[in-house]
Amino acid sequence: MRTLCLDFGNTRMKAAIFENGNLFHSQSLTGDGTEDIKGLLDKYHPDRSILSSVIHHSPEINGLLKEKTAFHELNHLSKLNFTLPVGKPETVGADRLALAAAVVHFFPGKNNLVIGLGTCITFNFINKYNQFLGGSISPGLEMRFRALHEQTALLPLIEKDWNFPLVGFDTKSNILSGVIMGMAKEIEGIVEEYEKKYSNFNVVLTGGDCTYFERLLKKKIFADPDLLYKGLYAICETNS
Repeated sequence: MRTLCLDFGNTRMKAAIFENGNLFHSQSLTGDGTEDIKGLLDKYHPDRSILSSVIHHSPEINGLLKEKTAFHELNHLSKLNFTLPVGKPETVGADRLALAAAVVHFFPGKNNLVIGLGTCITFNFINKYNQFLGGSISPGLEMRFRALHEQTALLPLIEKDWNFPLVGFDTKSNILSGVIMGMAKEIEGIVEEYEKKYSNFNVVLTGGDCTYFERLLKKKIFADPDLLYKGLYAICETNS
């Protein structure tokens, strides 16, 4: 059984292929994603597919997936391995639902805080009763770099570079230190606030930059860059 998992985020569109529960291929998509998806369908012939989208993607993609696979688009009405006792469950992003499904599947019976590093940083708390209680959202790495550039007259747009000093010596290194170390300390500080309320819980960090941030954090945090894909696969299993 092959499963195509699609993650359409604000910054990137990505895909992964699972075979009998094992992830064996992943890639970023180009353009509106349609041609790349056609290529994946022709090459791997997945039996089913699932899409998590937080953007207005091409409707052609849904039609293509419905034609070629048993297709499911993730939303708040999907069958989930957790409950959503929040005020407006329909407003919870599909990406956050996938992250919650992943930690419930892989870390059952525990309080879990999953931190997603994407366009935004999302903090998602799922208690040991498998209830997704919510969390918080703040600007992500690239958004912070752009804000400094676009909201000032003279600061340049900086690309991320993990080789930076604590004490910056020029404009670039000052921005790198401020943005990256600032994010790391923000994550640690929020984890500490959760520790005050929930003494025993599991923390999982995910997203493309999670392994770099893991090195900057003093807290015991498990990093898994493929967690969202795994959550999509778990939801696909539930909705088959």
